Amino acid sequence: MTALEPRDAEVTPPPDGRAEAPAAPDDGQGGILGRSHRALSVGIVSVVVLIAFEATAVGTAMPIAARELHGIPLYAFAFSAYFTTSLFAMVLSGQWADRDGPLRPLATGISAFGAGLLLSGTASSMWLFIAGRAVQGLGGGLVIVALYVVVSRAYSERLRPSIMAAFAASWVVPSVVGPLASGAVTEHLGWRWVFIGIPALVVFPLALALPAIRRMASGPADPSVPPQPFDGRRIRLALGISVGAGLLQYAGQELRWLSVIPAVAGTALLVPAVLGLLPRGTCRAVRGLPSVVLLRGIAAGSFIAAESFVPLMLVTQRGLSPTMAGLSLAVGGATWALGSYVQSRPRLEPYRQWLMVGGMVAVAVAIVTAASVLIASVPVWIVGVAWGIGCFGMGMVIASTSVLLLKLSAPEEAGANSAALQISDGLSNVLLLAAGGAAFAALGGGAVGAAHVAVGAPGSHPGAFAAVFLPMAAVALVGAWVGTRLRAREA
Repeated sequence: MTALEPRDAEVTPPPDGRAEAPAAPDDGQGGILGRSHRALSVGIVSVVVLIAFEATAVGTAMPIAARELHGIPLYAFAFSAYFTTSLFAMVLSGQWADRDGPLRPLATGISAFGAGLLLSGTASSMWLFIAGRAVQGLGGGLVIVALYVVVSRAYSERLRPSIMAAFAASWVVPSVVGPLASGAVTEHLGWRWVFIGIPALVVFPLALALPAIRRMASGPADPSVPPQPFDGRRIRLALGISVGAGLLQYAGQELRWLSVIPAVAGTALLVPAVLGLLPRGTCRAVRGLPSVVLLRGIAAGSFIAAESFVPLMLVTQRGLSPTMAGLSLAVGGATWALGSYVQSRPRLEPYRQWLMVGGMVAVAVAIVTAASVLIASVPVWIVGVAWGIGCFGMGMVIASTSVLLLKLSAPEEAGANSAALQISDGLSNVLLLAAGGAAFAALGGGAVGAAHVAVGAPGSHPGAFAAVFLPMAAVALVGAWVGTRLRAREA
C-alpha cells in the first residue's frame, strides 16, 4: 500500500489571501457524487483503485517472475526501481501541474504507467523487467501529484475530506481481491498476464476522468498570472536524488570492489539533493517538522522493504503457492484503513504523538513476527495476523504525519513541505530496499533461484531473509524514538 495513499504531494497550497483565485465548485446536495462532481469522483477514484490493484497484484506475481527471468539476486531492484524514478517524477509533476494544470501530467502519467506494465509483462530478461518498473514509477509519480492538484482545484474545502476518505477506502477491496486474482492468474495463465492485463483497465478511468478534469481543473491556477518557468534547481536536485539512489542500490547489489565507484558517485549526488529538498535538521531528527518528515520516511521504508520480501519468503521457505502467499497480506488493506480512521477521531487528537509511537512499535513487532515463520514449527497464518497489526500501525502513522505536517507548516510553506514528505517517503523506500537487497544477496539469497521458487518446493536460505527483516524491525524501533520528537519544546 504505497503508491497512492491519501498522502500529501507537491501541490500549491490553497490561495489564501488571493481574492482573484476562483473557489472550487461545491455541490451542496450530493457531495462528491453530486451531479457536478460524479464523473470526476468516479474517474479519479478508479485511478486509485487501478494503482492499488497493481500494487497488491504485482507483489504476488513477483517471486515467479524473478525465478523465470533468472533474476532472484536482483529481486529488490524490481521494487525500488519504481520508487527511484517516481522521486523525480513527483517534483516534475508538481511544477508541471502548477504551470499548466493537472490534465497533462495526469494523462501522461497514466499512459506511462500502462506502458511500464506492458514492458515488464513482455520482458525477456530481469533488467528489461526492471526497466518496465522504472517506467511505471515515472507514471506513478506524475499521477500521485496531479491527482492532489485536481482535488485542491475541483473540490471545495468542505468536500475534500470526503474524496480523501474515498481514496483510502479504494485500497480495501484491491488488497483482498488483488493477491487472490494475481495468484490465480499466475498459477493458471502465467505471471506475464498479471502485468499485461492491467493496462486494459486504464481505458475506463481515462474516458471518465479526463473530460471532467478538463472542465473543472484544467489550466493554470491563476490565468491572470503569466506561467512561471520550471524551477531548474529543484528539477536538478530531484534528478540527483533519483540517479544517486539508483547508483547506491546498484553498488549494494553487485558487492564487488568496483562497486565503490558507483557508491561514491551516488552518495555525492544524493547528499546535496537531500539537504536541498528536505527541511533543515531532518537527518538529525530535530524536534518538530524535521522529525515529522523523517518519521514518514522511516515508517514507509522499513515497512515496504520488509513487505516486499514476505511473498518470496513464504513461497521459497514454506512452500506456499503465490495465491496463498499474497493472501497472507490481504487483511492489511482493511486494518490500514482502520488505523487511518482511528487517528482521525477528535477525542484522540491530544494523544496523536503517542499514537504514532505506538504505531511504529506495532510495525516493528509485525516485522519480527512475520520473520518467525522462518522457523518451521511456527504456523504460516501468523504472517497474516502480524501484517494486519503492522498495517494498523502504519495507518495511524502515515495519516498522522500528513496531519502534523500541515499543522506545523506556514501557508506559504505547505507546498514545499508536502513535497519533502513525499520525497522522504520515496527515498527511504529506495535506500532501505537497496540495503535489504544487498544483505539478501550477500547471505545467499541469490541461491534461492529457479530450483526453489516453485510451488511446494521450500528452499533452505532463511538467513538471507532474516538479514532483511530483523534490521527493518530495528529501523522501525528507531522510528518509535523519532515519534517522541514530533512536537517542538515549549519555551
